[in-house]
Amino acid sequence: MSRIDAKFAELKAAGKKAFVSYIMAGDPDYETSLEIVKGLPGAGVDIIELGVPFTDPMADGPTIQLAGQRSLGAGMTLQRTLDMATEFRKGDDTTPIVLMGYYNPIYNRGVDKFLTDAKAAGIDGLIVVDLPPEEDEELCIPAQATGLNFIRLATPTTDDARLPKVLQNTSGFVYYVSITGITGAAAAEATDVGPEVARIKSQTDLPVIVGFGVRTPETSQAIASVADGVVVGSAIVSRIAAGDSPAEVLSFVKGLADGAHST
Repeated sequence: MSRIDAKFAELKAAGKKAFVSYIMAGDPDYETSLEIVKGLPGAGVDIIELGVPFTDPMADGPTIQLAGQRSLGAGMTLQRTLDMATEFRKGDDTTPIVLMGYYNPIYNRGVDKFLTDAKAAGIDGLIVVDLPPEEDEELCIPAQATGLNFIRLATPTTDDARLPKVLQNTSGFVYYVSITGITGAAAAEATDVGPEVARIKSQTDLPVIVGFGVRTPETSQAIASVADGVVVGSAIVSRIAAGDSPAEVLSFVKGLADGAHST
């Protein structure tokens, strides 16, 4: 059982929904980012999504794109992202970490080396947004053989014909993208999301977590009420971009987590 599986089992036993937070590794710099990441579990975060900065983040809106630019400008790399996870693990061996990013840095490192190093760093899962199911032999299958969950995204345009293919080799959880478009582009609506989550859950036993377009504790609560949990990214990254201190960022995160946990 992976840390992700164990976390969802724990939440289910407690009758709670999951709160997942996204942070761009190295934004605005390594030390500040590490301080925030270390504080996330205490702020109520159940699973940490750690963004790997990349020069061409096609699925991300301006907020995450700029975070990636700040991170890269501060010298962040895939290796330093793994170093951050290793450092986090020195004080926390239970909170799952999911790396979210794009295939190019992994390909450049070499799949086998990356998977070995990611596992050693305490990474639990991967979300690689530009590798479709047709490319599962490239990374998904080897990752799962290494013991890493490979988490797939489903979207409003993933119809009933496509959904089984998306779910085929997915593990850990399914990430449902609540809106059509890039991160941070629009607000999520529980009335739209609920039927889609139910449709996905009719075809898988995996938890379904909803992300994109969640910015407030109220929306976090509403989305968590119709799913197994909620992801917030751009709203948190915006606070970092505005120059909020780690304590201020974590206070904001706690409000979002409290919203998700209050359902």
